[in-house]
This record gives sequence, C-alpha cells and structure tokens, in this order.
Amino acid sequence: MIQRETFPYSCIEYVVRGRGQLELGALSWKLRAGMAFSYGPGIAHHIASDPRDPPVKYFVDFVGKRAPLVLEKCGLASGRVIHVFPPDCIMPLFEELIRSGMQPRANSGELCSRLLECIALKIGTVCAPPEAAESRAYGAYLRCREVIERDFLNLRSLEQIAERCAMDDAYICHLFRRFDSQTPYRHLLRLKMNHAAAELQKPGSLVKDVAAAVGFSDSFHFSRLFRSMQGFSPSQFRKLR
Repeated sequence: MIQRETFPYSCIEYVVRGRGQLELGALSWKLRAGMAFSYGPGIAHHIASDPRDPPVKYFVDFVGKRAPLVLEKCGLASGRVIHVFPPDCIMPLFEELIRSGMQPRANSGELCSRLLECIALKIGTVCAPPEAAESRAYGAYLRCREVIERDFLNLRSLEQIAERCAMDDAYICHLFRRFDSQTPYRHLLRLKMNHAAAELQKPGSLVKDVAAAVGFSDSFHFSRLFRSMQGFSPSQFRKLR
C-alpha cells in the first residue's frame, strides 16, 4: 500500500497484470492490466494491492523543466488515467530503461532520458478509447490473458486455454484479434520460451529438463520453437551466458 498526499517528482506508473485499487485526488479506479497513470507534486494518491492477485507494475520518476511536456506527449497530465492496447506493449521499453539505467556508462543518462520520451510517445500511440477499455469484451480478454499468464507452465493448447477460461476457443481468438497483436497460443508460447530462456541461463541446466518444465516432451520440437522465437537454439543460448 502506498499513500501520499504529494510527491516531489513527476511519475508514470504502468500495470502489466494483477489487480488493486487506485485513488488520485477525489477519483478512484480499479487497477488492471494495461492501465497507465500519472501523479506528481500536489496530487494525492493511494495505491492498494489486491492480496489475492497483486499487481505487477513499472514506474518511472523524473523531474525537470520538460517533465510536463513528457506527460503531455502521452496524454497523461498529472492525475490522469488511460489504458493501452495490448496491455503489455509498453513493457519492453520499461525493461530497456531499467537495463540502461543499471549500466554505468558515459551516455546512460541521455539514453534513459530518450527512453522515457519513447515510453511517453508509445503510450500516446497505443492509448485505448475509454469505451473500449470499459467494454465487456475487453474484460473477457483480460481474464483470458490472466489465466494464460498465471498457469502458462501447465497449459499446452488453445483448447486447454478455452476450457480453463470457460469460453469458446473461436471467441478467445476473436478477442485477441481485437485487443492484441498476437494469438492466444502465441502469447502462451512466448511466456513458455521466456521462462525457458531464464532457466537455460542457470548453470548446469539441461535442454531436455527445461523443455519438460515448460510442457514439451519432445526436446527437438521445443528447440525448433525456441529458435523461432528467441533467434538462437537452446544450446547456442546457453553459451551466451
């Protein structure tokens, strides 16, 4: 829980998944995937996590004469809330901002500043209309994404996703075509392969064990999919460690 009456910096926060409650001034929203919001000096804010499904979110704090322009660029004047489609489309830029900020190089400050502007520009580009963000179809899409992201290690097919979500598989595909840039099965594979990449970085890891851990009994099939999504075979990826 975070509760402040004011804050010395401008801030952009971005929710990737999970739930909670947000209050900005006198207004209140339910936290959910794809929500971006801002606050800063003079803006009281209260952020509470749902303990049953705590949110995962990114934030960046910044200060300077150009700070209001950055917020204006993404339509997030201090104290505003918007939604983006698909919900995780801003995440790679935040990850790159984190990586760049942790590297002590001569141009790290300038690079992080440019990445912040890229984040603002991207948010402004993929901002969702309010009526879409509040629709029942969008809520169903978010529930499907949450099921996939919560249980991706155990799910193996679109049929299993549909059964777990209690929805027709054709309808789930329709939701992803409307609100996302990938199919539900592609999203499932991406989560599996990202998890596999993290496991392959561990000393002593074996490709067949990692394949089994993400639901593949055929390590050759796993290797082909891993290469198609990561650009390297599992054995080549291990050498990059």
